[in-house]
Amino acid sequence: MDKGTNKRPDSIWNPMFISVFIANFCQQMGQQMMNSLVPKYSNSIGIAPSLVGVIVSVFAFTALLSRPITGPALDSFSKKKLLILMQSFVFIAFLGYGLSRNASSIMISRVFHGIGAGVTAPLCLALASNSLPDDRLANGVGVFTLGQAVAQAIGPNVGIVLSEAIGFNKTFFIGAAITGLAIILSCFIHEPETKRLPYKITLNRIFSRGGIKPAILMMFLGMCYNCISSYIPVYGEVRGIPNIGWFFTAYAVTLIFTRPTFGKLQDKYGFDKVLFPGFVLLIFCLIILSRSDSMPMFLLAAVIGGLGYGVSQSAIQALSMRCSLREERGAAGSTNYIGMDVGSMIGPIIAGNLIEAMQASTGSDVIAYSRMYLFMTIPMVFAFLFLLWQKKSIAETVEKMDALNDFKKAN
Repeated sequence: MDKGTNKRPDSIWNPMFISVFIANFCQQMGQQMMNSLVPKYSNSIGIAPSLVGVIVSVFAFTALLSRPITGPALDSFSKKKLLILMQSFVFIAFLGYGLSRNASSIMISRVFHGIGAGVTAPLCLALASNSLPDDRLANGVGVFTLGQAVAQAIGPNVGIVLSEAIGFNKTFFIGAAITGLAIILSCFIHEPETKRLPYKITLNRIFSRGGIKPAILMMFLGMCYNCISSYIPVYGEVRGIPNIGWFFTAYAVTLIFTRPTFGKLQDKYGFDKVLFPGFVLLIFCLIILSRSDSMPMFLLAAVIGGLGYGVSQSAIQALSMRCSLREERGAAGSTNYIGMDVGSMIGPIIAGNLIEAMQASTGSDVIAYSRMYLFMTIPMVFAFLFLLWQKKSIAETVEKMDALNDFKKAN
């Protein structure tokens, strides 16, 4: 898609999509490497565990708190230039990690990282969506999120292996170099001319009206996903399962093979035909986890959970784009990530309190974690019921936005 034209491409793999895909992959790769190392590095230089927890949490809080300011900017300024600026924030953060020797300097770097990553994610999603054929949007978003899935699969291990071989600080600098590559690649993105809205910090600019319902679904999904990912290492330990890291490998590999396939199904049959099964699969994953006492059971839960999350996340992201005007997709992406941020923060807190309460009442760590996973099926049941209730309304919004986007494209 060349700058200065609004002609829509016929293929997913067009030059703009490829540029955004590769830049986003490099960005996500660096981020997954760093997220696995920041708590370990903090602990290695003698920072107290309670403060390490604060350092880890600052990332999500900063990303969420910055969205009221950064959200409206996504549809007011050049997405390409804003992406390069925010990637530079991440680059500075990674350099900061490498130079840090105390909690305060790591915390400052974490703030830069939270702001930069909090903006680049919805920006890349909006740029990728605007580069896709309208009738293949869900399929394209599914392909686009492959980069993130691959980074999730290999990034943490790459970071750990490198840190053990060359040390934390040099690994942080390598992460900065990878982000620098993402900045260079972003310079080659040819952004099409689109209508830009005036920059205003108002509710209707911070939140996309059409994107609120998908964001609610994403909030429930975030609660579920973060409870699975946050507590599996400890749960595997109390269950006496060695090499529990294979759970994450199976989970990530399943994600990689799931997303493009189900994106095509969503384009052909509609969002509800993939979201309802996706939610059911996640419910089954949590039930199986609550009963898992062997590696085969954990791997079965990982595959089912990877299918459920792989289907649901990309489907909801594509849905948020379909529920918005093309020039408002930056705000729609930001709204979607707000839903994920909220779910990511409150899910583990609820789960942690449940675990403590169950430990106190039963005296058993196994029972506590088992019941927590069973209880966390409730958010996914709520997601299922909310979608059932709002399915018709969401479908009407999609139809309306498609018609408006088609009209604007024709005129």
